[in-house]
Amino acid sequence: MPRPDLNLLVTLDVLLTEGNVARAARRLHLSPSAMSRALARLRETTGDPLLVRAGRGLVPTPRALELRERVGQLVHDTEAVLRPAQAPDLAQLTRTFTLRTSDGFAETFGPALITRVAAEAPGVRLRFVQKPDKDSTPLRDGEVDLETGVLGPAMGPEVRVQALLRDRFVGVVRAGHPLSKGKVTTKRYVAGRHIAVSRRGLEQGPIEQVMGPLGLARDIATIVSGFATALALARATDLIATVPERHTAGLRAGLHSFALPVPVPEITVSLLWHPRLHADPAHRWLRGLVLQVCAA
Repeated sequence: MPRPDLNLLVTLDVLLTEGNVARAARRLHLSPSAMSRALARLRETTGDPLLVRAGRGLVPTPRALELRERVGQLVHDTEAVLRPAQAPDLAQLTRTFTLRTSDGFAETFGPALITRVAAEAPGVRLRFVQKPDKDSTPLRDGEVDLETGVLGPAMGPEVRVQALLRDRFVGVVRAGHPLSKGKVTTKRYVAGRHIAVSRRGLEQGPIEQVMGPLGLARDIATIVSGFATALALARATDLIATVPERHTAGLRAGLHSFALPVPVPEITVSLLWHPRLHADPAHRWLRGLVLQVCAA
C-alpha cells in the first residue's frame, strides 16, 4: 500500500474549516483548479467524498465531520513539532547538566555559576566531573553536556567551541618562600626546584618550549597531573608551581604569586559542547550563564 502524502493533511484541514474550495484556495495561495485537484486526491485517499454539493454550497459528509477535529489537532501538533523551540520555563525546568572541567575551574567559577543557576532555575542541578584528558568521546556519547579547557589535537572536529577567557601563567610559592620577597629574575626562577604539571606525565610543557631556545631549563623535582595538586605541594614545600592565574584564583589563596620572568604565551580556555545540544534552549541558557560568570 503506497504511503499517503502527509502534505494533504494541511489541505484537508483548511478545506474542512472553510467548507468552500475558493476560500480554501485563497488561504493556501493556490488557484481554485489546483484546490479542486487536491480535493479529488483527498477523496481518492480517504475513500469518501468529504464535501458534497448542497444547493450553491458544499456540506461535509459524516466522515468529514469525524475527521475535522482530529485533522485540526494533527496539523496543530505537527506545526508545534516543526516550530523553533521556545525559551524554557526556567522556574519549572528539572534537569541535571554534567560539566567536565578541571578542579581549578570548578573551584574558581563553580560557586558563582551554582548561585546563578539556583536563582534562575532551582530545579536544575550541576554535576562537575574531572577531566583526565582532552578526548571528546564523552561529549560525543552524551555523557557530558559541557566541557571547559584548552583545545587539543584529540578534540573531535564536530565539537562546537566558544572562547571563555584568556589566562596567563604565574609562579606560585608558599608564604615566606625566598621568591616571595624581591624581584623574581630568570636566574632566581631557574635556580629553584619546580613542579611540572602534565596529564601524561611529560616534563616538557609550555614553559620548556619558551625556556629551551633561551638555553634555560627548570629543575623538575616532581610531575603531577593537575594544577590543584601542584598548588597543594607548593603550599607544603619549597617547590615552585607554575599555573594559570585566573583558572586557579581560588586555589591560590594564602600562597604568594608572581609574574614569570620569561615570556610564556597566554592560553585561551574554551567552552565545548556537541552539536546535538547546540539548539537545545536549556543548554543554550546554561552556556550563556557560563560565559557571563567567566566574563565577570
